Amino acid sequence: MAPPSPVTPRLSAAVMLLRPHAGDGGPEVFMVQRHAQSDFVPGVFVFPGGSVVDADREDEVTAGVSVPMAALTPETALGMGVRAAAIRELFEEAGVLLAWQDGESPTPDDATRARWAEWRLRLGHDETTIAEMVAAEDLVLATDALTYCAHWITPEAFPKRFSTFFFLAEMPPAQEAEHDARGTTAGLWVRPAEALARYAAGDFPLVFATEHQLRDLAAFATVAAALGASRGRTPATILPRVVTHAGAEVILMPGEADPM
Repeated sequence: MAPPSPVTPRLSAAVMLLRPHAGDGGPEVFMVQRHAQSDFVPGVFVFPGGSVVDADREDEVTAGVSVPMAALTPETALGMGVRAAAIRELFEEAGVLLAWQDGESPTPDDATRARWAEWRLRLGHDETTIAEMVAAEDLVLATDALTYCAHWITPEAFPKRFSTFFFLAEMPPAQEAEHDARGTTAGLWVRPAEALARYAAGDFPLVFATEHQLRDLAAFATVAAALGASRGRTPATILPRVVTHAGAEVILMPGEADPM
């Protein structure tokens, strides 16, 4: 009997939101912990993100909703939806809005923060759209504030698969990141090396792709260095594979030799 065909990956996007550490200026990244009842990788720490929906594609090409821009790759060009999805999911899961107002990052006051919190709540309940929000708030989605840095596809052996585009972005001034307390149960700023150390100690669960993204981030001394390393570069698509070793499934990077 022929093996079953792999599940078609679902298009998705995630944001590695960065800020300098207060001590030495090294990069910190904001992560959220998925709810224990989630139907996909429950309980793990991830970067804010999620699946692309039709409205994301429309938002990228509708006048006045997103900043017009040229992308290095067709997959991240406006109209594919990955940039709008990244911004929408970041706002829903972390409460941070990547947007421009008259060409600058907005500096929300208390009244604006209260309105944004209400928009975020309504978005989470599918009672409005982010296009309606930016129109009402005189904003435009900052699709050009996202730096494309990685593309991972879930191994073919998995029953649920994603084709995920990872973006880097700087934390906007005058905003605060906070998990949504619905699909996520915790949120924190963490140094990549610290997250990896906690993962090795067993108290910071990660999935394979997230672990590797953190390893890449840990190599940079500043936020500017991390962003600069990805600007103008077309990342290779990473499709890990799964093998069985000693009775357990092991995920390997492309080209990595099977365990002995």
